Amino acid sequence: MDRHEIEGHEVIDGTAKATGNGAHVLVPKRWRGADVKVIRTTEPDE
Repeated sequence: MDRHEIEGHEVIDGTAKATGNGAHVLVPKRWRGADVKVIRTTEPDE
């Protein structure tokens, strides 16, 4: 696993859920319009 350092304001822990041909992660509504980064920390389950 690689190590990355990111400066930010808040962290949430979630699971990517299937959506159409992709996946999504829900974040708080108050994050609308903010720049966010998503980092995969485990191998996906097939």
